[in-house]
Amino acid sequence: MSESTDRRERRKRRAERATKRAERSDSPVKKKKKGPIREWLDAITFAIIFMVILRTVFFDLFRIPTPSMEKSLLVGDYIVVSKLHYGMRSPMTLGIPFTQIYMRGLSLPWTRLPGFTSPKRFDMVVFNWPADEGKPIDRKTYYIKRIIGMPGDTLSIVDKIVHVNSDTLFFKDTKSPMKDTMQHLWFVYKEDPRVRLPSTRLEELGVPESYPTMNPAIERIQATDEAAAAIAEWEYVTAVRPVIRGASINRGFSLYPVNSTNSTDNFSPLVIPGKGNTINLTSDNWSTYEGVITDYEGQTASLDGENILINGQIRDTYTFSQDYYFVMGDNRDNSEDSRFWGFVPMDHVVGRAVAVYFSWNSRGRPFLLGQIRGNRMFRAIE
Repeated sequence: MSESTDRRERRKRRAERATKRAERSDSPVKKKKKGPIREWLDAITFAIIFMVILRTVFFDLFRIPTPSMEKSLLVGDYIVVSKLHYGMRSPMTLGIPFTQIYMRGLSLPWTRLPGFTSPKRFDMVVFNWPADEGKPIDRKTYYIKRIIGMPGDTLSIVDKIVHVNSDTLFFKDTKSPMKDTMQHLWFVYKEDPRVRLPSTRLEELGVPESYPTMNPAIERIQATDEAAAAIAEWEYVTAVRPVIRGASINRGFSLYPVNSTNSTDNFSPLVIPGKGNTINLTSDNWSTYEGVITDYEGQTASLDGENILINGQIRDTYTFSQDYYFVMGDNRDNSEDSRFWGFVPMDHVVGRAVAVYFSWNSRGRPFLLGQIRGNRMFRAIE
């Protein structure tokens, strides 16, 4: 074989090897197929991240655990709470999502993004319970109530009727001081003490039961105005009157402010603080605003004789840095609300309750089928 032929052969073999290398580099790399466990883990991780983003920025989901809002909201209602209405509140602590596990002692700088509205009177709002002491704001217990008093209002209650700025507060839809889904306690006066109110007729009106009193001619019920009016028409009923609690300092439980003679049905006038509002401070109203200034405004304050000290200086006025709200439950005689522990600061507000997406009656019969309240699902909250 000649030398030129040998060179041609070597060049040919080099060209073939180069072609093979190019083919290998251009061919797609085969990815290792994921196993079923890896696929499930990826899906779960994505779902958790997606839900954390949604529930942090847009909305949250809550279950109604107590009857304080009946009949507007029932125990077992699952509700959607919009964070977009009042603006999302950024996290204040760092913890595991959907749990109460968080890093104690770590407080994050936070802000509230702009919302498309502000809290309005009669809104149902979810908030962190201000009286839940010893916890960061966003780790306090969640409550839901209805806004009754707005920043700057002077609010009082006279024989169960709420007054704002000396005027009776009426609901727009009912033109009445009580909403049609609100209930409270009533005394039912009977002609014959031996007659008991029939449970079947009470249940038809949405009244779960009646309770005896010291007087056998009087029974007590918890009902809406409409149900009470219907019972008043029964042949053996002479009258139905609301239960009114008068002022007394010895009630066995504490109402706001401390050492007041307020009752749940009769509440002395008080001014609700608002952002930029200046309130005159006196020894008489100091118990109303001391906790607000120290706990929510972050100031040091005390009463020294007749002098009020704020951050070590004698003051007779204070200008508040955020809005506050007076909230009440629709089940007026079975609700622990602002009448007991005071105002809700704006930085405690989580969002507005907008809809019931599911409802479960744990006492329903038959099992499962009778426990789902289908008529309450996907209902807007008013």
